[in-house]
Amino acid sequence: MSTQDLPVVGPGVPACCSPLTSEPLARRAVDLARAFKTLGDPVRLRLLSLIASHEGGEACVCELTGVFDLTGPTISHHLKVLTEAGLISGDRRGTWICYRVSPGTLRMLGDDPAVDPAVDPAVDPAVDPAVDPAVDPAGEPTDVPA
Repeated sequence: MSTQDLPVVGPGVPACCSPLTSEPLARRAVDLARAFKTLGDPVRLRLLSLIASHEGGEACVCELTGVFDLTGPTISHHLKVLTEAGLISGDRRGTWICYRVSPGTLRMLGDDPAVDPAVDPAVDPAVDPAVDPAVDPAGEPTDVPA
């Protein structure tokens, strides 16, 4: 096994991401704990990943069941748990249900958990430039009337 020298990032050098130790968790702790508890099962974590990475961001239950060595009812149970936790949502189309990751789920799980969107509107998942023309991609208000 080889070793590799990695550069040490010193003060004044911008970090690649927000540090998790910047401040203690506030109100988001309950939501994050619920999401992480739900994703603590490897099958549910993999289901979320499969749905999120599926073409178009949406996957039919019939496309998910063949991936696992589990019965259909077991997969349905895990999808129900993910839905009840608010991590995914589904629409019935005939006899099948198509699932998609709920808006803000991946952002919530990937962002710095210490940042509370209720306190810092710059990370509010509800502010989406694609939906709100009064906000530019940088999150700054534009001259477009709301």
